[in-house]
Amino acid sequence: MNPSVFSPGLKLLAASLLWAGVASAAPLSVRVNPGDHGEQARHVTYMALSTALNEALREARAGEANTTLSNDATADLSGTRAQLSDFYIAPAHVVGSALRNGYVPLAGSGKEVQAVMVALASSQVGKLADAQGKRLGLPLQDSVVTYLVRGELNAANTSLKAHFRSVKNLRYQDALLVCLQIRECDVVGVERAVFERWKAAGEPVQAFLESKPVPGLSVAVKQSLAGTPALRALQPALLKSLAVPALARQGFEKVVATDKRDFDYVSTLGYFTPRQLPGATVVDAAAVARLMAEGGSYFDTRTETEFKAGHVPGSKWLPYIEKSAKDTDYDAKADSFELGKLPADKAAPLVFACNGAECWKSYKASHAALKAGHSKVYWFRGGLPEWRSAERPVARAQP
Repeated sequence: MNPSVFSPGLKLLAASLLWAGVASAAPLSVRVNPGDHGEQARHVTYMALSTALNEALREARAGEANTTLSNDATADLSGTRAQLSDFYIAPAHVVGSALRNGYVPLAGSGKEVQAVMVALASSQVGKLADAQGKRLGLPLQDSVVTYLVRGELNAANTSLKAHFRSVKNLRYQDALLVCLQIRECDVVGVERAVFERWKAAGEPVQAFLESKPVPGLSVAVKQSLAGTPALRALQPALLKSLAVPALARQGFEKVVATDKRDFDYVSTLGYFTPRQLPGATVVDAAAVARLMAEGGSYFDTRTETEFKAGHVPGSKWLPYIEKSAKDTDYDAKADSFELGKLPADKAAPLVFACNGAECWKSYKASHAALKAGHSKVYWFRGGLPEWRSAERPVARAQP
């Protein structure tokens, strides 16, 4: 047997054995995203969360954690679909994505998060309809605030592009106050806690729309590591280690055990790709296997790290470098994709895939191939998550 190829059953067994003997194995990998606040606040939260998790792991005799600070929710969402880390400590939408892709929730902040849309008090914007045609400021497009604002617009039967003249994305929420002050934004979206802090500081702002509440920062672990004595001991230890003053100042005034149902709403708000792509054939895992057996080429458009962590055996790594919006009318000129690496024969069957229905890279790569004249383009919309769910082998190798 090729040692780089594992069936899902073998992977589950291997993961269980790793967890059982983790004290003598490599540290567990943990990705920590404290949200899109200022760097100093993010670093303080990251250090406190890392300390709390390691304390809980030691108390549960489950080993040590190797934590990584993330400021990229886009990479985190993609990472959950590729199962790149053993743990995620992240905002609700990242944890919601993790729960759909083989993770279970453990604990989190009892302080819920709401997005609010904000305008200057002197403006005439008092409701969503008044913001039609205005300039909107938001955190980055994969932040929890942007997810929640998008959900409210969908509920109102509109969209960001249809409702606003322009959308400006900034990394940190406090930068959006400046955007209002210098009149580059007419309205902005931020967390309610940020808005309330602005109000308490005397800033002349008003909120005119609020989202449904979702859980605060939460912890999720791979389901393949669940059900062991160490994990059962970890949850109560984590509930205790998170309840410390350093984290209380960062939104963990109350610590709660979390349930998958807590993330049902936020899990519906992702940037899902369309179900069809004119000119391409949408295929499932079984069809992909047949196409490859018949000589078709499978192109994995994800990052190199994701490809190395696991990919369809026989696939080729051809990354789609995505900078454009996750929308059907995206600007392809903002992206990069090496069409010259596709077969010269324009009639050769080509399969494009990435990390499931929320990943736009394979959609855009398929579209690029069609525009370049390739006539047999197959879009594997479900990508690696669907392949894995179909209990097909996954390879780990250098691209």
